[in-house]
Amino acid sequence: MSATEAAKNFGSILAEVRERDAVYVVERRGRAVAQVGPVRERGLTLREFAQLVAERSGPSVDEECLRAIEEGIAIWNRQEVPRSQWER
Repeated sequence: MSATEAAKNFGSILAEVRERDAVYVVERRGRAVAQVGPVRERGLTLREFAQLVAERSGPSVDEECLRAIEEGIAIWNRQEVPRSQWER
């Protein structure tokens, strides 16, 4: 869709993204310049991490290390709200 059309219909575009996981490509002069779509969660559970460690050969991981890793994963998995470019 054109940038003009996207600007005029931004509210309804966001509703479609939220309700139907729609993805829109915004074009300017026929060239894709942006994509509007759902935010995909990035995440890694401790179980997934432990499986990765178990699949590799090397030293075992103790409980203190696992706790530190779990804290790091919790920080990594925390959702971030992007800062507005309009804030000063």
